[in-house]
Amino acid sequence: MTDITDLGVAAIRTGVAQGDFSAREVAEGFNANVAAASALNAFIVTTPEKALEAADKVDADRAAGKTLGSMAGVPIGMKDLFATDGVQTTAASHILEGFVPQYESTVSSNLWAAGAGMLGKLNLDQFAMGSSNETSYFGNVISPWKRSGGSNAQMSPGGSSGGSSTAVSARLAPAATGTDTGGSIRQPAAFTGITGIKPTYGRCSRWGVVAFASSLDQAGPMAHDVRDCAIMLGAMAGFDPKDSTSLDLPVPDWEGELNSDLKGKRVGIPREYRMDGTDPEILKSWDDGIAWLKDAGAEVVDVRLPNTKYALPAYYIIAPAEASSNLARYDGVRYGLRDLPEGSGLQDMYAATRAEGFGDEVKRRVLIGTYVLSAGYYDAYYTQAQKIRALVAKDFEDAFQKCDVILAPTTPTASFGLGEKSDDPLAMYLNDVFAVPASLAGLPAMSVPCGVNGEGLPLGLQIIGRAFDEQGVLNAGLAIEERANFTAKPDRWWV
Repeated sequence: MTDITDLGVAAIRTGVAQGDFSAREVAEGFNANVAAASALNAFIVTTPEKALEAADKVDADRAAGKTLGSMAGVPIGMKDLFATDGVQTTAASHILEGFVPQYESTVSSNLWAAGAGMLGKLNLDQFAMGSSNETSYFGNVISPWKRSGGSNAQMSPGGSSGGSSTAVSARLAPAATGTDTGGSIRQPAAFTGITGIKPTYGRCSRWGVVAFASSLDQAGPMAHDVRDCAIMLGAMAGFDPKDSTSLDLPVPDWEGELNSDLKGKRVGIPREYRMDGTDPEILKSWDDGIAWLKDAGAEVVDVRLPNTKYALPAYYIIAPAEASSNLARYDGVRYGLRDLPEGSGLQDMYAATRAEGFGDEVKRRVLIGTYVLSAGYYDAYYTQAQKIRALVAKDFEDAFQKCDVILAPTTPTASFGLGEKSDDPLAMYLNDVFAVPASLAGLPAMSVPCGVNGEGLPLGLQIIGRAFDEQGVLNAGLAIEERANFTAKPDRWWV
């Protein structure tokens, strides 16, 4: 019999509904996996009682003949950016350590209403700022994957949603929430051999999610496969009047409309993504993906995205600028950490609290953001970056005149060892080079595992779609998934 914790969202939901096993059995199995995996440091807080409480409710509803929700019986990990009523929410920062919200984020509320339970709050890069999960105040998250050949080097699970990617890949949770500002769902998914989708900006409410860059932040699911992502995204999404950027559109039946037959569809291949320095094995996987989509019936066409080379520098002006504004609220006055040196005044308290509470990467981005918004530099940097953003969005608009979806690598390399890039912020930022353009344009994009490299580490392919066309992205992802037949799993060295 298959171990219950090897099952994904769809299999668990079906098994619970049919009575093959109880929701409590599922919750107990994953709670045990979480408890045995402290070496991975994926969770900041564990909530086994919450998982069991939700499971018992699902079992009771089933026994009473009630209709079960789309996530019924599925325990999940919740990235510690989402406010959870009565459970500490920190954004992996010392400045919010001990903060316990008295309200629930819209996304987590939607998931609980659909029958999901919470296994705990997942670790991440502090305030979602990072690409390797090395900036958390609560320590590095460690990927469950190792390089082949007996290497003991600890590998990066990607960032910022590294706790989410590790938890799903290591079977600590069948699925997890992530957030994606410039690739923070897709890049970790690629690094750990799982699937993750960033929906169109506005599909999932940002209310109750700790803000990094408000015009870019978007929640999405991370799971084992495309169908599981479709199910979970359907539960997460929906209009929310509490979020002024929320899309007032019905939530499609993404799971019900899944179809890997791409006859009549055109797939764009952007020549600008064949960048110098990209790992040859990544380029090989891209060529494989092109062949798979052709096999699924799609026509492959060349497209141009000429402003791609400017996307990353524009992102690293816009995102820090918004972060410097959003993070101004952490001042030691209302909530969270307060550092009040003896005999000091209000300004001293602000300075001491922020110096103590923010990590180096957060400080770096706040300083950059404050600089580019300052008098004399606003037009030279921030205004120019916003113009580039408009050009990047126009590039995609033009490309989608010729194609239905775009296929590209998710990352320029496979996962790297923790510490290998931490001394060079620019090298770290380059990890997001393929993910950032879709974020700037607010488009749906997902990463699907497509194989492993010569070191036995996972590789991912990225599908980018038109605004509101998550279905097209999911369908192309399903076509790749069926042909890649990715079955690799990390060895359970942490138990």
